[in-house]
Amino acid sequence: MFWFNQGLCALPVFLVIWSSCTFIVPYLIAIFRGDVDVVFPYISDTGALPPESCVFGMMTVITACAGIATIYARYKYVEKLSEETNVVSPKLNKVAFWVGIASCLTMCIVATFQETTVTKVHDIGAVLFFFCGVLYTVLQSIISYRAYPYGSSMAVCYVRTVMATIAFLALFPTVICASFVNQTRLHRNPLDKDYPYYMASAVNEWIVAFSFICYFLTYIHDFKMFTLRVKTEYEEDS
Repeated sequence: MFWFNQGLCALPVFLVIWSSCTFIVPYLIAIFRGDVDVVFPYISDTGALPPESCVFGMMTVITACAGIATIYARYKYVEKLSEETNVVSPKLNKVAFWVGIASCLTMCIVATFQETTVTKVHDIGAVLFFFCGVLYTVLQSIISYRAYPYGSSMAVCYVRTVMATIAFLALFPTVICASFVNQTRLHRNPLDKDYPYYMASAVNEWIVAFSFICYFLTYIHDFKMFTLRVKTEYEEDS
C-alpha cells in the first residue's frame, strides 16, 4: 500500500497542494496579463480582475471545502484520542474546531467580495480569515503538546509551534502596515509614501498564508492512523 493510501493522509496532502495552487495560479495569470506587479502584490490583488478573479474564487471555494473536511477529521481524531486517554479537554477541541471552520468560511468571503469592488467586506473577511487561521494553529499546537505522547511526536509538536509562531508574528505587521496603505491601485509606485508599508504588509501576508497552509503538512502522519466512516440508520414508520 502506498503511503498516501493509508488512513486519511491524502486529505491534508490535497489541501496543501490545492491551496498552494489557489494562491500561485491566479498570481501567474495576473502576472502574464500584466494586472499586478511582479514583486509581492497582495494575494487579493492577484484575484481582483477577471479572468484570474474567476479562477481564484472557484479554487478558493474548493480549498475551503477541503479545509473544513480536514479540520473536521482532525477534530474527530482528537475527540477519539481524548475518549481513550482523557489528555485533551473536549471544550478546547471544540473551540479549535469552530475557529478553524470560521477561517474556512471567511476565506470564501475574501474570494467572493473582491477588494476593488466591495472593499470593506473584503477587508473584514481577510482580517477574520488570517486571525482565525493563526488562532487555529496556536490552539492545535497546544492540543498537540497536551496529547503527547499519545498523538504526534515531540518533533512534530516543535514544528507546529514554529509554524504557528511565524504566522502569529507575521500577522501583526500584515494588519498594522495595511492600515497605513491608502493606495487602492493594483500597480504600486515605489515613490509613493505608503509604499514601504505596502511592501511590509504584502510580504508578511504571504508569510502568514503559507505558514497556515504548511501547518497542515504536519497532519499527514497523524492522518495515516485513522479513518472516518459514515453510518446510515433507517427508521421505519411505526
